[in-house]
Amino acid sequence: MLENCKSAHERWGGVSDIIDRWLQTRQALLVSFCGLSGKKAFEDGDRESEAQLRELCQNLVDYVSAGHFEVYEQLVLEGQAFDDKPGLEESKALYREIDATTDVAVDFNDKYLETDDLSSLQADLSQLGEALETRFASEDRMIAVLHTAHQNPTA
Repeated sequence: MLENCKSAHERWGGVSDIIDRWLQTRQALLVSFCGLSGKKAFEDGDRESEAQLRELCQNLVDYVSAGHFEVYEQLVLEGQAFDDKPGLEESKALYREIDATTDVAVDFNDKYLETDDLSSLQADLSQLGEALETRFASEDRMIAVLHTAHQNPTA
């Protein structure tokens, strides 16, 4: 998609647009996560909670998928284009941290697509929240070392 851009500005400006859209998806994920995790108790048959849970799962899948199938690849390509060996090396460790949180997200999604039993939802939301916190910190660091570090400070 971005390979056909004519200039470096177009190329890496396109990456900025991808990151911006992805971070908007992150915001939607956080809103749905906070809306659901703010509840004190969950009961089976609670239609409102079930709808919020479906929305959370959809936002979670959208966010995780965009990271793995679009954003990380573009960041690595940018690091390679700038021959940023230290940034690329750090990104490998960051990706391992991110990848570990993917399992938590996928397990959460799979579990709540298969069940209406909300008895363990509070504990699962807590575990998911911890994984998301780790993931966001690692992703933000990856953006900093593979994208922001290459931005022209006068642009």
